[in-house]
Amino acid sequence: MAMTHIRVGLLPSTQFIAGTLPVPKIKDPETGEVATDHDTGETLHTLAVFLMEEGRAAHMKITVPESGLPGGLQPGMPVRVMELFATPWAKLRNGRLFEGVAYRAAALELVK
Repeated sequence: MAMTHIRVGLLPSTQFIAGTLPVPKIKDPETGEVATDHDTGETLHTLAVFLMEEGRAAHMKITVPESGLPGGLQPGMPVRVMELFATPWAKLRNGRLFEGVAYRAAALELVK
């Protein structure tokens, strides 16, 4: 079954601030295997960002391919999120249902 990827529409006034440094995304916590892009084989990274929109702020975790990370990125820097997609997910573990939304961006750009 193919996953549904939903393009996230952002207001022109939406702002993002990097909350953490990017770290390699772990595919399997038991083996420490790092996640890679299905098409390119490129290492994926995750980082926390803060989305600010119309007086509200939200904390999000975003996955970005290594080539989409700008040099010099530091927590607290304003960033532009390019091609943001949301993917709903659900997993059954030990009889319990876990569900959420995974966010993936093609790239981040530093805002000058």
